[in-house]
Amino acid sequence: MTSIHHFSVQIYYEDTDHSGVVYHPNFLKYFERAREHVLGSDVLAYLWNDKGIGFAVYRSDLKYVEGVEFADICDIRTSVKVDGIYRTIWTQEVWRPHAIKAAVTGVIEMVCMDKDKKLTPMPDFILEKFGSD
Repeated sequence: MTSIHHFSVQIYYEDTDHSGVVYHPNFLKYFERAREHVLGSDVLAYLWNDKGIGFAVYRSDLKYVEGVEFADICDIRTSVKVDGIYRTIWTQEVWRPHAIKAAVTGVIEMVCMDKDKKLTPMPDFILEKFGSD
């Protein structure tokens, strides 16, 4: 998938530390929400409930460039590529309003697993959606 998916996140007071800046682990939550919207909760529920497979974070690498503050409404930009039959690599960025660069960037590697926590190939329609290499 070479296109960029956009997901809006409002920064609430509860997301911030005492200085009004987003507490750093919260960016993982924002990235998770954005990834869910790329696939769709209906698809994820179908895969888990009917096929017995889901996705788990294998690795995450985040870079914090500048603080994101209370009341910002940020654009989470997400792109994904397939890396074999088991893994996807998600590139995600947090953009503040009117920014000239991303405030936070992340590369999240996800693997497809069954309910026994064993690697399992991604379904063909997922491979097709994201374009297998």
